[in-house]
Amino acid sequence: MDGSGDPIQVEIWSDLICPWCYLGKRRFERALARFPGRDRVDVRWRSFELEPRSPVEPVDLAAGLVTRFGMTADEAVERNRHMTELAAADGLAYRLDIARLGNTFDAHHITHLAEAEGLQGEAVERLFAAYFCEGRAISDRATLVEIAGGLGLDRDDVAAALASDLLAPEVRADEREASELGIGAVPFFVVDRRYAIAGAQPQELFLQGLERALADRQNALT
Repeated sequence: MDGSGDPIQVEIWSDLICPWCYLGKRRFERALARFPGRDRVDVRWRSFELEPRSPVEPVDLAAGLVTRFGMTADEAVERNRHMTELAAADGLAYRLDIARLGNTFDAHHITHLAEAEGLQGEAVERLFAAYFCEGRAISDRATLVEIAGGLGLDRDDVAAALASDLLAPEVRADEREASELGIGAVPFFVVDRRYAIAGAQPQELFLQGLERALADRQNALT
């Protein structure tokens, strides 16, 4: 691939209980698979909490939509049905009927622990799947330790890191930077700190962003 030696940087702000974020992840990945320079793209997941004041104790998603977001019970069911159909079209088997809503701060902590081991992408995928497809409570520390262990992280180290808030500053730094960049909704994709793509856009738009970043690299050398 032509261009400078530095990889194309893609930063993705997302929350692990955001249905559009998992959908956007899958669409971006499919665009990336079509991108000729995909081996030179460095993806970093950045933390964003949609509901930072949510309690750790998980609740049924539909009930949470009613009590926390003011929906009626029928509206909550319809919202989940619609989102499930959208996800299925992109190959994601959402089970929002068993999803358990809760605080995501500790789950974001896990993604930073995994990043230090070169496993951030795998951790993000596993946490999304656990929440959206398996009904796991990703606000529960025991569940998070189990998930992290399944990725190959040392369970005792993960438990200790969560107990001490070891990487809490990294989570907060991501959230602070999101605020500074004016990011108010997720998913939010930033390519080479030059191009922004907001939302779970179609594959073609993600591909165009990557191609534009590559063209910029090539033009800088001429």
